[in-house]
Amino acid sequence: MTVPAGFVPHDRRSPVTDAWEPLYSSYAVEAARLGFHLAEKHCNGRGMLHGGVIAALADNAMGISLALVLRARGGDRPQGLVTTSLAVDYLGVAKPGQWIEIRPRVVWAGSGSGVVDALVTADAVPIARANATFRVLRDKV
Repeated sequence: MTVPAGFVPHDRRSPVTDAWEPLYSSYAVEAARLGFHLAEKHCNGRGMLHGGVIAALADNAMGISLALVLRARGGDRPQGLVTTSLAVDYLGVAKPGQWIEIRPRVVWAGSGSGVVDALVTADAVPIARANATFRVLRDKV
């Protein structure tokens, strides 16, 4: 399966997301898009993309995007981000073989918190939207 131009293997590995590899990222200063070819390992018992996979990967992409914006601003570099609120609206379904893409947008990036939303598409058709609030950590956890 062909990976769209601009996407490279995702370099932010995690024990949570390892089972869903291969994942791909496309980085810009203001956002990190995440994409993957939908496979059976991403699906629920009815053969559709599982909502928990959408939530976890949207959270991942939104957090990375906020970190990119904070780094681009310079200044005091945060030690990390913690999700304090996450909501997902499920709009449609996706089936194996489709290209799933998560497109975050940083709505607000403050010194102590940030708000990010994301559109999730299957072959460019919206299937979910997500939003999250993050706490910016200044001390090592």
